[in-house]
Amino acid sequence: MKTLDNLLSEGVKGRRVLVRADLNVPLDGDRITDDGRIRAVLPTVTALRDAGAKVVVCSHLGRPKGAPDPKYTLAPVAARLGELLGSPVAFATDTVGDSATATVAALADGAVALLENLRFNAGETSKDEAARAAFAAQLAALADVYVDDAFGATHRKHASVFDVARLLPAYVGGLVLREVEVLRRVTSDDVERPYIVVLGGSKVSDKLAVIESLLPRVDQLLIGGGMCFTFLAAKGYGVGTSLLQPEMVDTCVDLLQRAGDRIVLPTDVVVADAFSAEANTRTVDADAIPDGWMGLDIGPKSIAAFAAALAGAKTVVWNGPPGVFELAPFAAGTRAVAEAITKVDGLTVVGGGDSAAAVRQLGFGDGGFSHISTGGGASLEFLEGKTLPGVAALES
Repeated sequence: MKTLDNLLSEGVKGRRVLVRADLNVPLDGDRITDDGRIRAVLPTVTALRDAGAKVVVCSHLGRPKGAPDPKYTLAPVAARLGELLGSPVAFATDTVGDSATATVAALADGAVALLENLRFNAGETSKDEAARAAFAAQLAALADVYVDDAFGATHRKHASVFDVARLLPAYVGGLVLREVEVLRRVTSDDVERPYIVVLGGSKVSDKLAVIESLLPRVDQLLIGGGMCFTFLAAKGYGVGTSLLQPEMVDTCVDLLQRAGDRIVLPTDVVVADAFSAEANTRTVDADAIPDGWMGLDIGPKSIAAFAAALAGAKTVVWNGPPGVFELAPFAAGTRAVAEAITKVDGLTVVGGGDSAAAVRQLGFGDGGFSHISTGGGASLEFLEGKTLPGVAALES
């Protein structure tokens, strides 16, 4: 892949550079509640701006249905991006229409613009290749060069991710390059050991492909979150009203038989009589969950076991919180896992999505981890061994 450094060495002064960013930030109305993804693309935008490029940033936000929807406007993102850059960001009120054309045409060297939500155009996500290609051609017409720095979208075969990269000279941004390099390290055959993977989240089915891909490589696989209860059911335990995928129990039985003691499950859990921060709670052994109660976090014995396993690790991948960290009574497991990983002397990768949100919400920020992925779904698919269309387009 040609890199941003390659592009900068060629010279970008006066050139229109289309930067595909992942600015899909969480919003409360028009208030951004976590600007981590905006901050992640700042180095690329800043480098291009400072080199005199006319920087045209584009992104999606949420899942509008191929038409403008005020709920998903990128206007608040443009304002925040300008604050972080310390200079105004021009905002186009459409993506490839009159406003976008005029906004880009008015850019001075070293200026930055943000186009409106890509998904306001049906062609962005269309499965019809002709429709997608037509939108990509309109988007490409706004620029001379393309830079992909949206790792969180590279697993989508969308116009701005896949097709534009085949229409313009294409370069990989620093964020995507770092993501790919790190994920290739943790999926290589010569990964440094001991190699520990921590998986959480709600459903076994969501993580099954990752488990199948990584199980032959890892020394231990620590499983928490809602998905652990399907594994506990596979051991014959009652799980009360905890999250359970009955159709996956036989699969979990097979995985436990194949993995032996390399799959580590909670030995105790924090249970509640309702899914609420105000619910009655207690800690019970994993084989003694009362009827009518649900497990919402790993217990203190499990925390100690997970921390002990992580203490000697040289490579750690964490994807999915072990408890419902959003509710204070059930955040201890996630906090303890995060803290244990920060003490690991080796490569530590937080696999985006809820895990990245958890470390920030619990006060860890971006410090203490080798790498925090910006793409939950893209990270999962990479770990599963899938080809990411956005990366493939850059490589070709």
